[in-house]
Amino acid sequence: MQAPHFAPGLKGYPWTAPALDRAQISAQGWNVLAGDLPLPVAVLHRQALRHNLGWMQKHVDDAGIALAPHGKTTLSPELFAAQLQAGAWGITFASVHQLALGLQHGVRQALIANQVLQAADLLQLHGLRATHPGLRAPFLLDSLAQLHTIEATAATHRLSEPFEVLLEWGLAQGRTGCRSEAEALAVARAAKASPAVRLVGLSTYEGLWGSGDSAADQALVHGLTDAVHRLAQRCDAEGLFEHDQVIITAGGSALFDQVSGALTPKLSRPVLGLLRSGCYLTHDDGHYQRLVHVANRRLGCADGDGLRAALRVWTLVQSGPEPGLVILNAGKRDASTDMGLPVPVAWAPADARTAQAAPAGWSLTAMNDQHAYLRLADGAPTLQVGDRVALGISHPCTTFDKWRWMPVVDEGLNVVDAISTLF
Repeated sequence: MQAPHFAPGLKGYPWTAPALDRAQISAQGWNVLAGDLPLPVAVLHRQALRHNLGWMQKHVDDAGIALAPHGKTTLSPELFAAQLQAGAWGITFASVHQLALGLQHGVRQALIANQVLQAADLLQLHGLRATHPGLRAPFLLDSLAQLHTIEATAATHRLSEPFEVLLEWGLAQGRTGCRSEAEALAVARAAKASPAVRLVGLSTYEGLWGSGDSAADQALVHGLTDAVHRLAQRCDAEGLFEHDQVIITAGGSALFDQVSGALTPKLSRPVLGLLRSGCYLTHDDGHYQRLVHVANRRLGCADGDGLRAALRVWTLVQSGPEPGLVILNAGKRDASTDMGLPVPVAWAPADARTAQAAPAGWSLTAMNDQHAYLRLADGAPTLQVGDRVALGISHPCTTFDKWRWMPVVDEGLNVVDAISTLF
């Protein structure tokens, strides 16, 4: 694989710098607060990244399962490589297209945590398996209608090798997945009888329902995983699985600790439990911070010892139009807003090279495409035009897709590495 190429034209990359390979980035001596990078710029903190990689890998190792982190979070080849090097079983993707990108950058084992049924996608997946011998990339199956579509494509194009599928169990009013055991068993039995697919495991997803109320969340997860265990045991008893190791997979980034211990039901053959959390890698300062704070208590882990926010968007104060309000030069094009507005976490005067924590009373009240409205607290420092403010984000997935590169920085905000994204 060739090293990624960073060049002027990428948002946040210096216009006067030469095009560089990744290995050359650290030698440039760039610093976020020295004016070396145009703001806004999204940065990743190396120390927090390394901590999160090791922390989650130890968590799944202790639970006796494996990790298949969701690649859609970052869609970054460099971060995929870091996750695999840390011990991940493979990478999860949301589409065949994403899988193809991952395969171009060294991924060799994957899940597709979504239904696949378009002929173009099925044919692409068939071609990827032909060009990557030994590739495992099971996708989700939840209906007879989907199965019939797969069968039609396989018959029309005379595909001899069946697709690996995971039977999906879903929650009422939720996303995809079978809603009753009778429905799920009907799909599983039809899959067993079909030459187009092989049933290799079960999948579910609890992440959208995390509330932060431990008792309610525990009841939800127990109900969900108990249903999956019963379904797995029924499929096992009827001989519906067609692989010598059954995959049981779940796990968003909100209740990962609750499902980690419930992915290895007792079956007649070995079980591979796979946790699919993706946002753990950079964590955040909003939605996941609130939920993982509760998870830390369940795990007996102090917040500082748990997952740490690694993603920041550094911005510039471009206007102070009225007392108590400043306008930052970053907006929805630069940071996610779908699960809450960013929060100011640090700042530095225009001529400073050292950042300091943002006062507790500062808050963002709105964002436009290219502007953020920062309200200042009474008695707190007054920001001037040209000062810099770092925003912690909520929900990393929809910040990563706004950037084609991100510098990686040390604790002094010196640029020591870089990552690319494939969005």
